[in-house]
Amino acid sequence: MTGPLAGVVVADLSRVLAGPYATMMLADLGAEVIKIERPGVGDDTRAWGPPYADNGQSTYFQAVNRNKTSRAIDLTSVEGQEKVRQIIERADVLVENYKPGALERLGLGYADLHARFPSLIYCSITGFGSDRGADLPGYDLLVQAMGGLMSITGPGPDEPTKAGVAVVDVITGLHATVGILAALRHRDATGEGQHVEVSLLTSLLSALVNQASSVVGAGVVPQIMGNEHPSITPYAVYRTADRPIVLAVGNDRQFAALVDVLGVAELAVDDRFATNPARVSHREELTALLEQRLKGAGADHWQDRLHAVGVPCGPINDIEQAIDLAQRLGLQPVVDAGGVPGITNPIGFSATPATYRSGPPDLPTE
Repeated sequence: MTGPLAGVVVADLSRVLAGPYATMMLADLGAEVIKIERPGVGDDTRAWGPPYADNGQSTYFQAVNRNKTSRAIDLTSVEGQEKVRQIIERADVLVENYKPGALERLGLGYADLHARFPSLIYCSITGFGSDRGADLPGYDLLVQAMGGLMSITGPGPDEPTKAGVAVVDVITGLHATVGILAALRHRDATGEGQHVEVSLLTSLLSALVNQASSVVGAGVVPQIMGNEHPSITPYAVYRTADRPIVLAVGNDRQFAALVDVLGVAELAVDDRFATNPARVSHREELTALLEQRLKGAGADHWQDRLHAVGVPCGPINDIEQAIDLAQRLGLQPVVDAGGVPGITNPIGFSATPATYRSGPPDLPTE
């Protein structure tokens, strides 16, 4: 096995998305990941379809489980618990996202395993932490709602909207991966394992970046702004003669180039629009003036002309078009893992690249 994590063994007791995403990242980088699943049922996402691939697996399950092997083990039985301990005995990392307290009752909690395997890195992923939020169910949609993301997402104040993918799970999986890698570094230096804990709620709050900072730093609570940006304009979706286009104008130079191409160069020296703070204050007026010009031609026309003068812009692609774009740009977005197509690991290495050794495992018999 090759990769920067070659030789690292991961016992994967997680299911659904956040945990499996983290362990797939580790597997892509060379770790041996042993997935522990419920006999006869397996990971919940095995049944989350349609769509299903030609081999009968749900594409949801396939998205986050390549490069792993699987064992069907009943954790509620004494025999099953001992089988898991045997796997953990040679593991460097354990990843789990059970409800807080569940594995402790089975003798597989951090305290029990740390006493027996002191070098083990034990990563727990929860929805709302292991303290007073332990009983709250950790579903991505609930965290998008309760964690504030939906309050700033959607077309207007009365239409809070979830993101089109379980983005909180993915963000949490990435935080878990970073925590595991840092703990491995510490373990390699000291021989000491530790408990790594991440929650969906705190991962989301961290990922809210400037929106959360406006609350804690200035006491300003962000509101839904549709496709607008709270601090920059023009930075949104605009109508053209045929389909919408996104403009992402980040400075005054880009704004001057934009209005010059649109034939209204005078707007760059208009007091209402000459600086970004002024443009934000006169957002609606500016939008009306820009769209009046943009409606004179189609999105492709404007993209070509604006790209030529360094104005960030682009069409709204569907996912198939986005994959095609990445292919045209030479980013090789699709890989083959044991005959199963998937999206490439986005981390590039000059010496130890990610590998795609096998597709997601079939559910084994116990």
